[in-house]
Amino acid sequence: MAKKTNLIIRQADPSDFEAVDRLFGRSYPVLLQGHYSPATYISALPVISRAQPELLASGLFFVVEDANKDVVAAGGWSMEPPKGGQGMRGVGHVRHVATDHRRLRQGIGRALITHIKLHAKGSGMMKLQCFSTLNAQAFYSANGFTSLGEGEVQLSGGIGFPVVVMECLL
Repeated sequence: MAKKTNLIIRQADPSDFEAVDRLFGRSYPVLLQGHYSPATYISALPVISRAQPELLASGLFFVVEDANKDVVAAGGWSMEPPKGGQGMRGVGHVRHVATDHRRLRQGIGRALITHIKLHAKGSGMMKLQCFSTLNAQAFYSANGFTSLGEGEVQLSGGIGFPVVVMECLL
């Protein structure tokens, strides 16, 4: 468990589903607005703004709580890339990271991604890759990730979602 100015970063568990789902549901619409075409935004939002029970139960997903025990950020990593892609030994994948849109620029996201990187390194990963949303590329760059180029993630329902493929050596 890590602390940062009255924040606690802890391992998520299935009982956090509703809080994480609310966080994603209120924040992704604001965070993504204006960064994607209206068609992509409207079709992808219902898919990506939902918590994923398998991630919360993985032991590799974390929540950040403030002094009131409100979940203000969440995210984690996995050894498998999103959507069943083929993993590589020693390469972890950042998964579903978001900070409450009302709490941006307070160091919360930085504390969370630092925690994720340390956890992945401690688990034997040599680097982390992520499929960054278009609006989060600057955040990941500021936290040691480099761009490998543009890509697209296929969401359920055949929705093509533009991303920036990024990686960070640990």
